[in-house]
Amino acid sequence: MEIDLQALSRKELSKLKSDVEKALVAAEDRERREALKAAQQAAAEYGFSLDDLSEAKKEAGSKRGKALPKYRNPANPEQTWSGLGRKPHWVHEALASGADITDLEI
Repeated sequence: MEIDLQALSRKELSKLKSDVEKALVAAEDRERREALKAAQQAAAEYGFSLDDLSEAKKEAGSKRGKALPKYRNPANPEQTWSGLGRKPHWVHEALASGADITDLEI
């Protein structure tokens, strides 16, 4: 099916564009339903539902432990920081007073 776009008017092109956008949404919905059905069948072959598998994924991700400390506050050795997330206040203070981040490493 070849359409000569050069021969179409602006109104016809706009209508064609609208029809194509609607067809794309319908095709995506159809493919999403087909993919879901295929995934459900694949999971069922192993005796699971998709809900069972999504719960297993959540549980596997939650078993990750706390990150080990990488930096220690020289003024208070009980205060540590893993280097992940926002810097604690004591790190900012140490850096502002001229310390290097490597001075705080454990």
